[in-house]
Amino acid sequence: MQQTRLFVRALALVALTTLVSCAANGPTNSAANGAWDFKMTSPFGELAANVSMQAADGQLSGSFDLGGGRVWPIENGTIADNQLSFRLTRDGSPMVYEMSGVVEGGSVSGVAKAMGMEAPWAMTKKP
Repeated sequence: MQQTRLFVRALALVALTTLVSCAANGPTNSAANGAWDFKMTSPFGELAANVSMQAADGQLSGSFDLGGGRVWPIENGTIADNQLSFRLTRDGSPMVYEMSGVVEGGSVSGVAKAMGMEAPWAMTKKP
């Protein structure tokens, strides 16, 4: 009888530990997750992209699809609360955009820095 109780308690402890572990490692329901429409006007021209982002454990990943086969992956992406930052490396160029922004509901606004210049940018979440 005592062995059965100990076994049931050990089994319950294993089940609880598994549930807590799954909850901690499960997908993050961040406001940044999903598909976005991106727009930026800079001295280098107009830039528009379809963006996909995923946030988990303080990391931000995803990509910018500029069309015509041009896809820029999000690099070194981080997110804390509603503040995000990441890098984009322009294809065929040594230019790197240092991006930072704030997620507010269905929109993100921020600043891109590249080659000593700054440009505002914005994203709107797709339905």
